[in-house]
Amino acid sequence: MSTLTATTPAFSRKQVLTAIYAAAVAFLTYTSVYAYRKPFTVATFDGLVFWGIRYQVLLIISQGLGYMLSKFAGIRFISELKRIGRWKTSALLIGTAWFSLLVFGFVPAPYGMICLFVNGFMLGFMWGIVFSYVEGRRATDLIGSAMAVSFIFAGGFTRSVAVWLRDGWGVPEQWLAFGTGMVFALPLIIFIYLLERIPEVDAADVRERTVRLPMSKESRLRFLRTFGGGVVAITVTYLFLTIMRDVRDNFMANLWAELGYGKKPAIFTQTETITSIAILIMMSLLVTVRKNIRALKMIHWVILTGFLLAGISSALFLTGHMSGALWMQLVGLGLYMGYIPFNCIFFERLIASFRIAGNVGFLIYLVDAYGYLGSSFVMLSKEIFQINLTWSEFYPNSVVIFSVIGVAGTLFSWVYFSRKYQSLTNS
Repeated sequence: MSTLTATTPAFSRKQVLTAIYAAAVAFLTYTSVYAYRKPFTVATFDGLVFWGIRYQVLLIISQGLGYMLSKFAGIRFISELKRIGRWKTSALLIGTAWFSLLVFGFVPAPYGMICLFVNGFMLGFMWGIVFSYVEGRRATDLIGSAMAVSFIFAGGFTRSVAVWLRDGWGVPEQWLAFGTGMVFALPLIIFIYLLERIPEVDAADVRERTVRLPMSKESRLRFLRTFGGGVVAITVTYLFLTIMRDVRDNFMANLWAELGYGKKPAIFTQTETITSIAILIMMSLLVTVRKNIRALKMIHWVILTGFLLAGISSALFLTGHMSGALWMQLVGLGLYMGYIPFNCIFFERLIASFRIAGNVGFLIYLVDAYGYLGSSFVMLSKEIFQINLTWSEFYPNSVVIFSVIGVAGTLFSWVYFSRKYQSLTNS
């Protein structure tokens, strides 16, 4: 059951350069993809309310529902994805998502909800497509971490671009999303071309991380029968991580405004860049852990620490023992310490530990589907049940509760996969 052979060579100079190249390209590609997804949240559409719910929230929920449905569809689509023609699929998906933002600029409220639903559905497949270029490598921990922190950095950076278009160029709220997409259109074309130029995995990668193949319905069901208990624990844990991370991401502008930083657009990039660098360093160090099961156990402890950091900092903020700015920084760091591993390293090491001939996309999209379902439910609940709390009150209270559940789920997952590995190794 060993996942590391004694003959596995160290990284050559070419492999190191390939890893750096792949990490940079994956980071830049997904940062550009994010420009078509999140900048519209800068527009608050004050005064627009339909069915008792603010238009901004309806747009976020509509996009989230589309994104969620794409995750359910992606369980099959991404797991069966072939390696040929991925750039064409990417161009079609992003092109359609951008076109929906163009239509959004013309249609009156509340019909923009349809445009954002289409936008979310198309973009929901892009993570799995981009990650398929970099999985199954000995350096995937580094490459995947760089790609994953892109949506921490991109969440702030692309919003700063949108604020710049709004305040510097007078772009109306209705056109902010399309305008931001236009800024990133040419860079994205270049980065997708460079993504196609990433070298394929080599024999050493396959020996250490197993071969990555499309997964049929039968192979997916076989995996779930073997690891069902662990998958349930992971899904529940990730569900609460996604809710906390997604609410913070979608309503970041509202949170900063309530904390008194609404007129400082650079705050988005400054705080998220610090978090990005910290997470990238933390996750990249795992590439030095060659034994896959050991790395998998270490990832559990990183996630556990993230839940504790998010929960404790939120409790201190609620009791007046921490400033709003420091709380936003620490709660973001804690949540991404849990969220990032699931999107780049956790499943990569899980597949390698148990020598599964499959791909990461299936597992990511399986847990993502339920994660975004929960996120949409929470946002709707706050509006429908008219919870009389501001986002800066509602959110930290939710983080404290969900962090307790996340700690329990992470501990269960650690015990489950440790015992499963032992039983399969001894059999």
